[in-house]
Amino acid sequence: MNPNDPSSPAQIERAFVRLEEGQLHLRRLPAAEPGHVPVLLLHASPASSWFQQDLMLALRAAGCRGEIVAPDTLGNGDSPPPSPDEPDIAYFAGSMDRLCDALGFGEVDAYGTHTGARIACELAAGHEGRVRRLVLDGITEYDDDLRDAVIANYAPVVEPDEYGRHLIWAFNFCRDQALFFPHFMKDAGHRLAVPMPPAHILHRITLDVLKTLDTYPKPYIAAFRYRAFERMAHIAAPTLLLKPETELALLNASVATAMGLLADGHEASTGGSAQAKAAAIAPFLGASA
Repeated sequence: MNPNDPSSPAQIERAFVRLEEGQLHLRRLPAAEPGHVPVLLLHASPASSWFQQDLMLALRAAGCRGEIVAPDTLGNGDSPPPSPDEPDIAYFAGSMDRLCDALGFGEVDAYGTHTGARIACELAAGHEGRVRRLVLDGITEYDDDLRDAVIANYAPVVEPDEYGRHLIWAFNFCRDQALFFPHFMKDAGHRLAVPMPPAHILHRITLDVLKTLDTYPKPYIAAFRYRAFERMAHIAAPTLLLKPETELALLNASVATAMGLLADGHEASTGGSAQAKAAAIAPFLGASA
């Protein structure tokens, strides 16, 4: 592939930005033209910005001309751990607000998926004037019983093992998430009807878990504790809720509830690919804004 092709992964740069926690890692596509609002992409747990690269390139191809930045959440990828022992989503949103300051950004358009959607939601709700437009991809609140169960069981602390059993655990932890939700409830009622990710994707997300074995639970637990519906009334920014055909049914079903809480809510059903999502996101952001 020609590295000068705007659709080439070679166009994505990697960088570190110093925050008080240490050097936060990010991936970025430099602006194609000056004067455009930057786009901030926030990834799901337990992964990293590696998984945002296809969407970065798809958004550029769909007409987003501004800088596109995808950080690794503190505690994930190549970023340092969060400072608090039990950080909440407000803390992670605050770290993204500080990242924007460090990058010299004013307003940004923010997209988040799963854990990243909760961080993006709170960035818009709790940091007035930071988010111009917001895109949430997979966000809900769980009932108290399920919330308690996932907080207790979803993201266990696992220690390295002299026989390498933590390596096997990490792969099966990632694989089980494609089979069941929650992954630890392995019965027919919790079986998912989605394809198993390709082996290279399972391999990559396993590497992300192993890389942050001692810190990956922190963003996860914060996400499950977050009361997204309570915070949506505080969001002034126009907000697009995605309903990908590959998403968990309970997350797509939550879009109707969220639409009733947002001051300026919009929804879009999409395919599950990065290109399909970008085709819905770019017009909402106003690709030439």
